[in-house]
Amino acid sequence: MPDEEVLSQLIKLEPIFHRFEHLQGRAPNRSDFASLAAPEFFEIGASGRLYTRDFILDTLEERFRNPSPAPDLWSTSDFRLLRLGSNTWLLNYLLEQELPSSLRTTRRSTIWRKSLDDWQILFHQGTLL
Repeated sequence: MPDEEVLSQLIKLEPIFHRFEHLQGRAPNRSDFASLAAPEFFEIGASGRLYTRDFILDTLEERFRNPSPAPDLWSTSDFRLLRLGSNTWLLNYLLEQELPSSLRTTRRSTIWRKSLDDWQILFHQGTLL
């Protein structure tokens, strides 16, 4: 698959765990998140803490069971793609989130793997700018 096509597909999936257009209006659930994250997935948060797949899935499940009344306002830019292997890519981008009291900007990196059917993430990291 050409890198331009990969980039186009991955931009539609990021920021991971914030985009749900593919659910056609229904609220996301644990199985939606689990299908995106490979069994070996882990994350390094903007705080520098290491998070396991189970911790992330538990957190997301709780977040969407009791959603915040504030809208999730964000924008992405400055996408860069690096092929790491035959079916694996690193996607890097900027995420700006409008929080109630400030604007939060992070540099995000996600390692994606393409299977026959779909995309899964292996790793994600957010770094505050």
